[in-house]
Amino acid sequence: MVRTFDSPNPDWPSLSAPAVRTLFDKSPVPLYSQLAELLRQRLARGQWKIGEKLPSIEALMREFGVARVTVRQAVELLARDGLLSPQAGRGTLVTALPEPERWLRLETSLRELADVYRNDKPKLTLIEEAASLPALQPADGRAAARYHFLRRVHSRNGEAFCVISLYLDERVFELAPERFRQETVIPVLLDLPEVRIARARQTLVVTTADVEVAGHLGIALNSPVAQVRRVFTAADETVLYLGEVTYRGDYIQFEMDLRL
Repeated sequence: MVRTFDSPNPDWPSLSAPAVRTLFDKSPVPLYSQLAELLRQRLARGQWKIGEKLPSIEALMREFGVARVTVRQAVELLARDGLLSPQAGRGTLVTALPEPERWLRLETSLRELADVYRNDKPKLTLIEEAASLPALQPADGRAAARYHFLRRVHSRNGEAFCVISLYLDERVFELAPERFRQETVIPVLLDLPEVRIARARQTLVVTTADVEVAGHLGIALNSPVAQVRRVFTAADETVLYLGEVTYRGDYIQFEMDLRL
């Protein structure tokens, strides 16, 4: 049987959004969780205000090409977070918006950046630890003889917000190995009197989540993310630290003063 756009069975997924469904299917994250995150992003952007109704279940089924049960599960997930309230005969009402405290401000000075991490105590989940050389770019500086590599997920209140790969000059790592393993790295670097950072650079690129990152962060495949690359060098141009961080897009707030 061929399912058509105006199929009389409302539990059949629509063919109006095949591209969206294809992206959903490529992600290891459960379908309802992906849809919940997409709706959460719309709430954060102000597409629906507190007290307004979401589109009907049937409308969401048609838009995203998913089954009724998927929409209900997504709505229930956001209802448990206090954002939505499904009401019999009235539809689903918006009861709250995502808290702006989820945002992580990216500072433009090394001291300010260290203070952000010093005052924030995320849960650190180690994914990988090894001896590994970073892929340096010509402008980065020269490589040290050995590096200690850490890859981990940072989370707050049970929600992962970034995946980070860290390369530390082995000589620097050996100054405080347990602190580097258990704490955010940048404040530790600035606390060590033996470490002299002569130059610190940071770049940011807005892109989309691949399958691995989406799985670690619990977001939909191709959700917006910010990739931040940080390089700290010594006076002799040796790269002491390379950090490659992928942040959830809804956790980032980037501000800077514009020159007049």
